[in-house]
Amino acid sequence: MKQYLLRHIFAFTAFLWVSSALPAQDTELVMLEAGTFMMGSPASEVSRHGDEDLHQVMVGSFYVSRHEVTQREYEIATGRNPSKAMGASLPVENVSWFDAVLYCNARSVLEGFTPAYTVRDTEIIWDHTANGFRLPTEAEWEYACRAGTSTPFSSGYNIRTDQANYDGNFPYNRNPKGTNAAAPVPVMSYPPNPWGIYDMHGNVSEWCWDQYRADNNARDLDGSLDSPGVIRGGSWYSEAGFLRSASRSSAAHNAGNGYTGFRVVRTAF
Repeated sequence: MKQYLLRHIFAFTAFLWVSSALPAQDTELVMLEAGTFMMGSPASEVSRHGDEDLHQVMVGSFYVSRHEVTQREYEIATGRNPSKAMGASLPVENVSWFDAVLYCNARSVLEGFTPAYTVRDTEIIWDHTANGFRLPTEAEWEYACRAGTSTPFSSGYNIRTDQANYDGNFPYNRNPKGTNAAAPVPVMSYPPNPWGIYDMHGNVSEWCWDQYRADNNARDLDGSLDSPGVIRGGSWYSEAGFLRSASRSSAAHNAGNGYTGFRVVRTAF
């Protein structure tokens, strides 16, 4: 893991010298006020899994990117594009959790913020006092995804393929089948949720900061890597049930594939 991090840090650092000539970032941030919500799903929810314990959570104020990080944005900050389906306005994918963390730091430097993460040999340390970009915690992610709703999706009790990018051959709760793009599509191609945030359901799944625990009450925010990383939101490759606001999945921190990307947040001090 140390070699992996050092290799990517070198590439990121080497690219920063051109930052003054680069255009502004695409991502507009949405300010979300602090609030309390019910995280997880009720026992009656269709497609529910056992790691979605319903419990009350309070989150502080934060800014969240209106859409998933695009390939153009990723290239601006890192000088590389690992995606399998290429396109400037497509979400970046085939990125690991480490890639996402290092992108956050690189972008923070480019935009004049204090990087949120310190990279050490075997761990990533989050500086909670830093104003730079970072990955959302799992609770922040679900808070932004739900956008004040308590239904399986921010769209209600169903989500159609004209509302999100997923495999329409596998609709939710025996609803009619839909289309199947079979690939990621440009960000903001579908209507936003009630808080003006795009693609929280589908397109690409999204890395969160947290390490996965079967008990979603158990928060592990210290950057230790003894458990897989949390992934949320479902993707173009998913059946509809995995797009639910409460649905959780995980992967190794160094894993990347064509259906996982991320979005960024910043703490609102």
